[in-house]
Amino acid sequence: MPWWLDLLIGLAAAVGAAWFGLAVTLAVHRPRGRLLGETLRILPDMIRLLRRLAADRSLSRAVRIRLWLLLIYLASPIDIIPDFIPVLGYADDAIIAVVILRSVVRRAGIDAVRAQWPGTEDGFAALTRITGLTE
Repeated sequence: MPWWLDLLIGLAAAVGAAWFGLAVTLAVHRPRGRLLGETLRILPDMIRLLRRLAADRSLSRAVRIRLWLLLIYLASPIDIIPDFIPVLGYADDAIIAVVILRSVVRRAGIDAVRAQWPGTEDGFAALTRITGLTE
């Protein structure tokens, strides 16, 4: 077997293993019960929040970089679960956004998120339920 075929098979196996690992991680960290529906409902406000937080110079550089990487992932056409799959295609984006937002709130504090929230009070209450954080 040629060396390049071995390399190609190895790369395909590595990509497949990484995809499977990410899919399992999403399944473990997904919001439970009605929270997934709430996450999908406030996703537009969450994206505006992420953009505002990423541009906020009062936050640490590590937090802003994490947010910019998340925004790039959300804008990218390449997803863990393709968007053409009903509900699940967009659920992976919402789940990843929630996981990153949880880590941002742990580092920056809920007040920084509250100050940048573009949506309604009900939407912010849903955000705190989804992320498991309290004001």
